[in-house]
Amino acid sequence: MSVASLLKTDKSSGENLFGAYVCDDETTAALVPVLAERDWVPSLIKSGGIENAIRTLATTGSPQFLIVDLSNSTDPMGDINALAEVCEPGTMVIAVGTENDVQLYRDLTGSGVLDYLIKPVTSDQLRETLLAAEHSLRVPDEVAATEEDDDTHKMVAVVGVRGGVGTTTIATNTAWTLGNELKKSTALLDMDIYFGTGALSFDLEPGRGLCDALENPSRVDGLFIERAMVKQSDHLSILGAEAPLNDPAYTDPAALSHLLSELKHNFQYVIMDLPRNMVADFPLLLTEANEIIVVSDLSLAATRDTIRLLSFCKAVAPETNIKIVVNKATSTDLAEVSQKDFAVSVERDIDWVIPLDHKLMIQVAKSGKPLCQVAKRSKIGTPLSSITEMITGKKGSAAKEPFWKKLSKPAEKKKAS
Repeated sequence: MSVASLLKTDKSSGENLFGAYVCDDETTAALVPVLAERDWVPSLIKSGGIENAIRTLATTGSPQFLIVDLSNSTDPMGDINALAEVCEPGTMVIAVGTENDVQLYRDLTGSGVLDYLIKPVTSDQLRETLLAAEHSLRVPDEVAATEEDDDTHKMVAVVGVRGGVGTTTIATNTAWTLGNELKKSTALLDMDIYFGTGALSFDLEPGRGLCDALENPSRVDGLFIERAMVKQSDHLSILGAEAPLNDPAYTDPAALSHLLSELKHNFQYVIMDLPRNMVADFPLLLTEANEIIVVSDLSLAATRDTIRLLSFCKAVAPETNIKIVVNKATSTDLAEVSQKDFAVSVERDIDWVIPLDHKLMIQVAKSGKPLCQVAKRSKIGTPLSSITEMITGKKGSAAKEPFWKKLSKPAEKKKAS
C-alpha cells in the first residue's frame, strides 16, 4: 500500500493511523487542534502514558503514528523496549516527557524513536513532528520510484524567494552530505558572484573560479574546472567567486549554459545556490535543473514571492519537480503567516519545515563546518538530511532503522539467552 493511500484510510476518524497515551490535560489540549486539522477524533487520545500503551497495544493493533508519554516512567528505556515488543512493523513513535536530559534524548532517538519532546509541548511542536513522521513514510516510496545507480548525473537548483531565508544553508548542507557521507562526486555552484557565502560556510576562500569560467567559456573543460574549483574534500568541490564590487559582471547565457553542461558531465550531483535575481535574469538555471527546491520563510513578503516564483518555475520548467522548504519556522504566535495559511496561499503542501534555532546556527557558523556535520540529529539537521534523501532517492548511510526493528534486538537476545 502506498503512503498516499494509507493516509486516506479511515481519515474520518484517524483509527489505525494515530494513537496517543498521555499523562496530563495540557498535552491533551495541545493535541486536540492538531487532530482536528486532520479530521481525527479526540478519542484517539488516551490517558495512562506508556504503561497503558504497552498494555493496550499488546491486545490490539498499533497505529501508524504513536505518541507516548514517559512522564510517569521510572525506566524510560526499559518501557520503550517493552513497547517495541508489542508494536507492529512501521510504527512511528514520538515520545514526550518531563526529563530534560540530553543523554535520554540521544538514547531514545538513537534507538529509533522519531523524536523526544520536552513538556510542556505546544500544538506547533506536535504538528511539525507529525509532518516529519509522514515524510519519513514517503521516502521508501520515492526510493522505489527513483532507483539510482553510480552513473547518475543530476542538477538541483536551490532558490530563495528572498534574501536571508536560508538558501545557502540548505544548498551547502545538501552538497556536504552528498559528498562526504554518500561519497558522491558533488559540485556546489554558488551563483552569487559578489556576495556568495558557499565557500565561507566551509571556512574556505572562493577565489575567482566562477568569474574566470564565465569570462573565458572557450577554456572551460574538465581540467579547467578542476583547477578553478576549491576542494572541500575528495568528493566535494565548490565553484564560486568574490568579485570586486566595482567590477561589473556581464554574464553571457551561452557561457553559463556551457559551464552547466561541463559541471553536469564531470560530477554526479551539481547543487546550485541561486539568488532570485539570477533566476530572473537567466531562466536556463531552472530549465537545466532536474529538481528545484524553493526556500521561503513564513513572512508575508516571502509568501507573496513564493507564489510568484512558483508561477515562474512552472512557466520556464513545467516538467521539473518542484519542492518547497519553509525555513526558520517559529510558533504560530510569532509568525506573520501560519503554515496552514501559507500552504493555502501557494496552493500546495509544504514539503519540509525547518525550525528556527538562533543559538545552534551561531554555533555552526563559528565552527566553520556545515550543520549536518556538527548537529545532524538536531531538529534542523533531520529535515536537511531528508532533503538529500529526496534528491538521491535513497536513504543516507546513517539512516535510522525502524523503531520496532531496532528496539526488538535486545529483547531477542535476552530470549535467546
